[in-house]
Amino acid sequence: MSTHLMNLVVLDMAGTTVADDGLVEQAFAVAAERLGEDPAAMIGHVRATMGESKISVFRHLLGGDERRAQEANLAFEQAYGELVADGRIAPIPGAAETIAALREQGRTVVLTTGFARVTQDAILDALGWRDLVPLTLCPADTGGRGRPYPDMVLGAFLRTGAVDDVRRTVVAGDTSYDMLSGVRAGAGIVAGVLTGAHGETALKEHGATRVLASVAELPELMREYEA
Repeated sequence: MSTHLMNLVVLDMAGTTVADDGLVEQAFAVAAERLGEDPAAMIGHVRATMGESKISVFRHLLGGDERRAQEANLAFEQAYGELVADGRIAPIPGAAETIAALREQGRTVVLTTGFARVTQDAILDALGWRDLVPLTLCPADTGGRGRPYPDMVLGAFLRTGAVDDVRRTVVAGDTSYDMLSGVRAGAGIVAGVLTGAHGETALKEHGATRVLASVAELPELMREYEA
């Protein structure tokens, strides 16, 4: 059992631990075109809501039309899966090593995403990350509400039992919604990283307690906090 204060670390995937090189936007464009929609009219909202559950984004973009939203979401997941299968993703430099180091210290690490489970699993398989962490969560695993709701962070807290207080949880991500979900869950550290969708100003405005160049800097931040 770890004696560290911050024993639960909840990390986002795309943009935080996984470099996808704009694949989310590419997959959204494919999905929009398959439904006869103009991707250019949607991309601003897509960028602003990076980190949110993708089906929620499509519900908004398509005016609440559930059938078309589900069609668009399926097209998005298929397109993203094809890009993943083509080898278009890679780990953020130092991410796997950081996760391994945190686990060696006795901390519990959970990976979360706004993607559907099928896409999350495809990413884990492509990177060989199936055994990297003990738990991975997508919105469907915690009742269907993705970020900015705190559900996935709280789901990690409840499922792992790694800490006895939400304030002993660390949340790290690259989007405003990652920050909001961490704040709303009551996490003690809510760290923004600059390897993904949003910049320092947006991350701080939405609750980041610190902004890091990358997730590789997280262990040092945690050491400073615990000291």
